[in-house]
Amino acid sequence: MSGPHNSRRDEIRSYVTGYSLALALTCAAFASVHWRGFTPTTTLCIVFGLALLQIVVHFRYFLHISLRRSARDDLLLILFSTLIVILMVSGTLVVLFNLRERMM
Repeated sequence: MSGPHNSRRDEIRSYVTGYSLALALTCAAFASVHWRGFTPTTTLCIVFGLALLQIVVHFRYFLHISLRRSARDDLLLILFSTLIVILMVSGTLVVLFNLRERMM
């Protein structure tokens, strides 16, 4: 039976799973920083790794982007937008640090 009721149930289950994973990843990142069980460099690597996993969880469960053929176009659009934002932010930082060096 694959009516609209089951489709809605699957969608809610997907959101709950995504929310649970996102919450667990966020708590793990905060716990790794709060309890200082690792060196600062290791903690930074753990937080960056958890952030990348968080991005994957958001893409999969909230934006519904997977590696299927039809979703690849959406993924390419998001990756291109990310590239543009990174270029803009890094260019702004270069200009600001250059101005800072000239003023010092």
